[in-house]
Amino acid sequence: GKANQYFLRGFNLDHGTDFAVSVDGMPVNMPTHGHGQGFADLNFLIPELVSGVRYRKGPYVADGGDFSLAGSASLDYVSALERPLAEITLGSHAFRRLLAAGSRTVQDQTWLGAVELEGNNGPWDVPERLRKANAVLRYSQGTPTRGFSLTGMAYQSRWNSTDQVPERLIDSGELSRFGSMNPTDGGRTRRLSLSGQWFNKGPEGETKLSAYAIDYRFDLFSDFTYFLNHPEQGDQFEQTDRRRVFGAQASHVRPVKLGTLDGVLSVGAQWRGDRIGEVGLYPTVARERIGTVRNDRVSQDLVSVYGQQLVNFTDTFRGYLGLRGDWLRYDVRGREPVYGAVNSGRGHDAQLSPRMGLAWTVAPSHELYLNAGVGFHSNDVRGVTIAADPQTGEAAERVLALVKGRGSEVGWRFQPSEALTLTAALWQLRLASELVYVGDAGTTEAGRASQRRGIEATLRWQLDPHWRVEADAAISRARFRGLAPEGEGNFIDNAVERVFAAGVVWQQGPWTSTLRLRYMGPRALDTTNTVRSRSLTVLNVGTTYAVNRQLTLGLKVFNLAGRKGNDIEYFYASCSAREVASGVCGGGIDDRHVHPMEPRSVRVSARWNF
Repeated sequence: GKANQYFLRGFNLDHGTDFAVSVDGMPVNMPTHGHGQGFADLNFLIPELVSGVRYRKGPYVADGGDFSLAGSASLDYVSALERPLAEITLGSHAFRRLLAAGSRTVQDQTWLGAVELEGNNGPWDVPERLRKANAVLRYSQGTPTRGFSLTGMAYQSRWNSTDQVPERLIDSGELSRFGSMNPTDGGRTRRLSLSGQWFNKGPEGETKLSAYAIDYRFDLFSDFTYFLNHPEQGDQFEQTDRRRVFGAQASHVRPVKLGTLDGVLSVGAQWRGDRIGEVGLYPTVARERIGTVRNDRVSQDLVSVYGQQLVNFTDTFRGYLGLRGDWLRYDVRGREPVYGAVNSGRGHDAQLSPRMGLAWTVAPSHELYLNAGVGFHSNDVRGVTIAADPQTGEAAERVLALVKGRGSEVGWRFQPSEALTLTAALWQLRLASELVYVGDAGTTEAGRASQRRGIEATLRWQLDPHWRVEADAAISRARFRGLAPEGEGNFIDNAVERVFAAGVVWQQGPWTSTLRLRYMGPRALDTTNTVRSRSLTVLNVGTTYAVNRQLTLGLKVFNLAGRKGNDIEYFYASCSAREVASGVCGGGIDDRHVHPMEPRSVRVSARWNF
């Protein structure tokens, strides 16, 4: 039910921080979010409707804005389906999914609709009881060179959650591997949106205009420290978010001549306005509020303009220069009765972000490239205006509204044919302030300056008409910069260090089979690197068989080897009720807190094309 966990270029991006995602021209990341800055919940996405993904790493291209320091992904939906379809999927742990989608075209007008219903209990002792519903309705009109579309989306979800639990309780047998410390944890969310896009492609260039409106609701009940802070009532808390998001953007790309040189000029402007009626934090017992830590009304606008000029200096050498300007305005109105007024405020911030790149085709199959750029992420603006800690009343340290980051990479691309592509890159990224996940608060907070660097390689190889191989490998190093505070070190906790992923796809007649491996090596769980996570290896397999033109059957097996790894691991202090009662809790017991990887599970599906 929550946003996914993302890992990229040495980042544990939590729920999307520093990785910008958009769908159908609408940004997914939520600034000043109740659960964490940059929260990017993609559960409203229906994969069967995705027409493509534009994926980038680093802050190197001028149209990349907030949260795109590590990278970005832009997903689009199709306007028409080849044939209507209906699919049902059933699996282990009461997983069930129903999808129905289709489109109808008359002359140059097309209606497309889709509905997705999903439920799941998972392997947890407290059933997840996921109840998710998605719907999409799109109208499009025009030709491939000129047209427009209107898209409505609706999504809602409810669930119970089993959050990370202390490893010591699993080891002692007090808690099962899939047990819960608080059976009332869980949440609910809703997202409604309406978006429109218009485009015009011609010899003078391509122009795009788009606008969107989003209505969003979010409630999450979590408990990460159990009875550490409140031995009598427990430490469960509720995080809420009620907002409407409005935005518009325009871009124009056209070929230009610079003397005798050919080039491409790109310009654009963007506006996003978040009207947050409530972003709050409340202590709760069994999902019932017993107080208020924060309750704020927030308004913020981000206005951006950019330009980028690409020039082909020769047939083998090209480069580009870009410049982006962003201006943020914010207004925080605190409604918590004790400290709400002193934590209120308004202000603005701005940043210019230059970007550039060069590419040299050394030989027909070899290309070297260099990219560099300045990017940024915004901070939760409640941290920009805060004056007093609402839980203690002590003076609180404010953070910057916009945090600068500088990145660069040098790489090599080898492509002797369309069937084989190999790339390798050395990269580095320096941040003025790291956004770090705080386990006992369940949110992201601004931290110290940091630096990351690493090397990565990617292989895509179509061996023959039947076999395709994909592989990715990355090694990275992440450290805080400067002198570490007393008792701390310079390791960035939970920063990914070694990753390897590989996939094999086989196609023969009506059969298609895939085998995918993902490995994540150990990583530091504290800033001194005293405690490290365990490695994680998971193997998934899937196969489909086209019985005829109408019916396709599918089988997927997740965690084929039945490994007992952990999806996430954090290191912090907590106390169980028994530990409090026996007097061994003290100021808390430091321990790994883990969320186990799901056991081997099977799903079968049947798709009917009408």
